[in-house]
Amino acid sequence: MNKFKYYFILLITTVSLFSCSKDDAAEIQPPRDYAEQLATDLTDIEEYLKNYSITVTSHPGFADDQDVTFTKIPTGGTQPSIYSYLNSTTFPKLLSKEVKLHDITYTMYYLVLREGVGEKPSNVDGVLSAYRGDYLSRQKVAEVETLTATFFEESKNPQQFFNLTSTITGWGETFPEFKTGTYSSNADGTVSYNDFGAGIMFLPSGLGYYDSGNASIPAYAPLVFSFKLFAISRIDSDGDGIMNFQEDLNGDGYLYNYSNTINYPTPPADAIRYADDTDKDGIPNFLDTDDDADGVSTKTEITGANGVLIPFADIPSCDGNTTNPARIKRHLVKCN
Repeated sequence: MNKFKYYFILLITTVSLFSCSKDDAAEIQPPRDYAEQLATDLTDIEEYLKNYSITVTSHPGFADDQDVTFTKIPTGGTQPSIYSYLNSTTFPKLLSKEVKLHDITYTMYYLVLREGVGEKPSNVDGVLSAYRGDYLSRQKVAEVETLTATFFEESKNPQQFFNLTSTITGWGETFPEFKTGTYSSNADGTVSYNDFGAGIMFLPSGLGYYDSGNASIPAYAPLVFSFKLFAISRIDSDGDGIMNFQEDLNGDGYLYNYSNTINYPTPPADAIRYADDTDKDGIPNFLDTDDDADGVSTKTEITGANGVLIPFADIPSCDGNTTNPARIKRHLVKCN
């Protein structure tokens, strides 16, 4: 009898706990409108650009080369704001670009401290990059609201490449505007980097983490990343033997997967949608194992009789020409 009474009380308690949890659960809010949030983010970003100055460390060959310090310009201060570098003919140079995503056109800013002297990555490559990240938010102290930058993460000596297809959109949109530099190995096993591309990206939340946030980053926070581009890792996402950047048919450095209906609810015009999609099946070549839809995989088509993949530079065009640098690759356009 006592045992029955015990289990009955336990059952009532459990039901009560679940009922309270359900009743007290926070109401889930739908995501904000992308266009409205972009307007808010741009207001914050442009205020930050107009009210902060930067100091850049020039220390070639050392880890602190191109480190950036941000300083709020005091009332009456004469320091040049970041915004004063907009469209400058010399470095630092603040530029803006448009990014079409979520059925709206984002405006994002990026500051070029140094362009770099090596290769540019595409937005579907891997990058080795040192970086520091801050997020922008408005804080109210003594009834006075101020725009504040809060540090959240830093990597001074990166040990791994970031695949730009797996990072936030803003990284993929910014890194192709920069180049790598040179490097040398030191006797102690470390590596020294020189003449690398370095800059700062200022990202609306829609090109960052938007409503989800990330770890210590709140939802809807604009992001500021200072970064250095040390090296590139070329990636072959579909495993067809052709690197992603080599499947960039129009050569603009950007390849997009328009079949992603979250990012692209409304597909763009065909000229844009199929710019890097030979067979127009909605899957861009860098993700398509059969680019020309002939039923034979690209990898099979570029494998020689000896079973070895033919180097990209030696893949013949439809007429068999391997010497014309402007030739159309067989795997990109079906030969009739």
